[in-house]
Amino acid sequence: MGITIYRTGFIITVIILLAACGKKPQQAPPPPVAVNLDTVTTGNALYYDVYPATIAALNQVDIRPQVAGYITGIYFKDGDRVFKGEKLYTIDQQQYEANYQQALANVAVQKTSLVKAQKDADRYHYLDQQDAVAKQQVDYADAAFDAAKKQVDAAEANVRSVETNLKYSTIYSPFDGTIGISQVKIGTAVSPGSQVLNSVSQDDPLAVDLLVDQKQIPRFTKLLATGGDLKDSIFMLVMPDNSVYPVPGHITLIDRAVDPQTGTIKTRLVFSNLKNELKPGITGNVRVKNSAGNVILIPYKAVTEQMGEYIVYVVIPGNKVTQRKITLGTRVSDKVVVTNGLQAGEKIVVDGVQKLRDSTVIRVGGGTPPATKKGDAAAGAPGGKSGQ
Repeated sequence: MGITIYRTGFIITVIILLAACGKKPQQAPPPPVAVNLDTVTTGNALYYDVYPATIAALNQVDIRPQVAGYITGIYFKDGDRVFKGEKLYTIDQQQYEANYQQALANVAVQKTSLVKAQKDADRYHYLDQQDAVAKQQVDYADAAFDAAKKQVDAAEANVRSVETNLKYSTIYSPFDGTIGISQVKIGTAVSPGSQVLNSVSQDDPLAVDLLVDQKQIPRFTKLLATGGDLKDSIFMLVMPDNSVYPVPGHITLIDRAVDPQTGTIKTRLVFSNLKNELKPGITGNVRVKNSAGNVILIPYKAVTEQMGEYIVYVVIPGNKVTQRKITLGTRVSDKVVVTNGLQAGEKIVVDGVQKLRDSTVIRVGGGTPPATKKGDAAAGAPGGKSGQ
């Protein structure tokens, strides 16, 4: 009996010792994560709204022949600057010159017939006064005289028509501008409306067209109402090579209606082109200066994107951080405007966000975490490094 009790006690002692040996030691909490902080502030934001834009000529005309014939003369070099009234093309004029001379001769013949008819009518009226001729002959003479006047009018109208064709056989520049590459050569047969001979476009100033969201119409209407001051630099053109065109533009018109498909409205700016650097058809961007006062600004690197949402880590009591969803506005250089989710005076993490989770304990910079009182907003914040 004593041996049984001894063995039982021994077994219990062994079980207790084995259980004690198998117990895992208690793990220490993870060390604080080193971060840098920044204080949320308000300020004035100066930034640029960017709009895709296309350069266009304020005035452009396709030159088409108005009469048929062969091109007999080209009086410019492709790409030349031309001036209003300058001769550009001639179409074979022999036929139109001959028709014009024939029409003039016909007018002369009809005027001669008119003179004869007038004399006959005057003679018959004189005889009628003497009762020496039948009344019917007088009526015939008056009718012949009226017909002769109509023939003269018709002949003169034909002269004007033929003269118009003769004028159309020489084509002149409709305004000052730049002419393109000729689509025809000397000897090419052309006819009215058959083809475009060339195009002339005004090259200074030039238009820059952009599409503006309908929400921006009040703002652009105010800009239009204030007039186009070239010194204000509100509108700057960014060229395809990302260089900024040195001369600012000004707004000249807003289209009459919003496109219901896109919710945008066409807006036109005008830019000077004294050095001929701008060409119609070039695509680029227009930077429109904008500003906002008393807005929340934070360093952009403090923002983390998670599944389409933007968050920052805000310091809370106990040297901890919490995730905060925010709404972003316009980015301004290395900062960004926050329209919702933060208040001035709060402290946010700007460096070390990759290692953070909700309720992570932090320490500022590389030093040891300072002792803080319960309820402090951010332990160690006064010694923190700005994210600027």
